[in-house]
Amino acid sequence: MYKNIILGLCLVFIGCKGNSQKKETAGQTAPKKEQRFSVVKTDAEWQKELTEAEFYVLRKAATENPFSSDLLENKEEGTYVCAACGTELFKSSTKFKSGTGWPSFYEEIKGNVAYDVDYKIGYKRTEEHCATCGGHLGHVFEDGPEPTGLRHCVNGVALDFIPAKKE
Repeated sequence: MYKNIILGLCLVFIGCKGNSQKKETAGQTAPKKEQRFSVVKTDAEWQKELTEAEFYVLRKAATENPFSSDLLENKEEGTYVCAACGTELFKSSTKFKSGTGWPSFYEEIKGNVAYDVDYKIGYKRTEEHCATCGGHLGHVFEDGPEPTGLRHCVNGVALDFIPAKKE
């Protein structure tokens, strides 16, 4: 009897998806066959340049622990750039508090973020990368605020912050 209850609960949990996962993808819908990036390095080269956490998130598509990023509560004006290559990815004016534990933005800097589809956790999600070096940033969901309705859920360790120049 207990086995049936546990099995039933497992099936319910496996079958559950949040509202942000119901649509096929956010951003681009077709999976990329092969993306070419202008900055290409070996894993050994990246390991020399990045911290261990940066390497595993940016190069191995890991996910940092929620609420662990110093950038989560950053409210300064400026630009969020790729921690691997310095490409400008998000403006601070598009950052919002999503409550997810990761820095979230409703809009990327056009042309600087590339998209792909991943099925790593059993269903289709839109994965986002730095368009210059291919570094894994996070995922895009369709439950963000207006004007885009998107939530770019980004690993803080994949980002560096450049404060706006004060005049």
